[in-house]
Amino acid sequence: MKKLQSTLPNMAIVLTLISVLAGGILAFVNGMTKGPIEEIKAKTLADGIKAVLNADDLNVEEPVTLENGAVVYKTDKGVAVQASDPNGFGGTLVVLVGFDESGAIQGYQVLEHAETPGLGAKSSFWFQKGEKGDIIGKNPSSNNLTVSKDGGEVDAITASTITSRAFLRAVNAAYAALSGNTSDAQTGATQQANTNE
Repeated sequence: MKKLQSTLPNMAIVLTLISVLAGGILAFVNGMTKGPIEEIKAKTLADGIKAVLNADDLNVEEPVTLENGAVVYKTDKGVAVQASDPNGFGGTLVVLVGFDESGAIQGYQVLEHAETPGLGAKSSFWFQKGEKGDIIGKNPSSNNLTVSKDGGEVDAITASTITSRAFLRAVNAAYAALSGNTSDAQTGATQQANTNE
């Protein structure tokens, strides 16, 4: 068998064939995994709504997506709101927050984050009931849900002030969506200083 000469046209043909083959394999794998990934996301969301509203059995109405990107899930046990903040230390932080009829936080769940493991990733539990940054039972309309470093009422995650700020902005965005104020995710009490950690 004669060896293929290393000419520019031959290299372009081989590179094109490899690219087409790799693209086809990636498209096939994407098609095979897309359905299961969507099912997992839907189950995670359904379980999250139950967790943030502290209810095992609830009826969820059709979700409403607002102009600021927040998604409101009304149920017979309260309202869950999915909101995000793009300014976490590692990128966008997406939270699901459950509110009772008065607007008090019943629970929350971090749905997506790219925060540093062991530091910013602590947002999944740092703000839960009984923890240092406890926000459960607080109402964003009457409580200053910003980090204490910025004059607020919430203790930031140690060595993760940027993540804490992003988390609390997402919680305030969820409350703004709940109360119908989607133009600005911050209440009058949530102005934050522009300082680094």
